[in-house]
Amino acid sequence: QVQLVESGGGLVQAGGSLRLSCAASGRTFSTYDMGWFRQAPGRSVKEREFVAGIKGIGSSTYYADSVKGRFTISRDNAKNTLYLQMNNLKPEDTAVYYCAAVFRPLILGVTTTGYDYWGQGTQVIVSS
Repeated sequence: QVQLVESGGGLVQAGGSLRLSCAASGRTFSTYDMGWFRQAPGRSVKEREFVAGIKGIGSSTYYADSVKGRFTISRDNAKNTLYLQMNNLKPEDTAVYYCAAVFRPLILGVTTTGYDYWGQGTQVIVSS
C-alpha cells in the first residue's frame, strides 16, 4: 500500500514556474514507477491526462508532448518524494495535478496508464 500527498500548487502568471511535490509513504518507494497526471477544468476522471513518468529502477523518464522541454520529473528516494518542476507555464496547463504510483519492475519503459495509487491532487492555475 502506498499513500501519496501532493503539494506545491497555486496561482501563477503565464511564463512563471512552480514545483510540485508528492510525499509517499512506505519503505519501498524506490521500487515504484511514479507519474504525474492532470485533470483540466470540466474534464472527467477518465479524461485525466498523463503528464510525465519516471521509473523506479533506473529512473528513466517520459513526457507528454505538451509539456516536453518545459516540465521535469524527478524523484528523491531517500526522502520518498516525487517532484514536478514546471517552467514556462501556459494557461492551458491549468488543472488539478495528481501523482500516482504503480509497481511494475519487470516492465521496461515508463507506463502511461494503469496506475494503482493516487494522491488527492493539487490545483494549478495559470493566468494569462
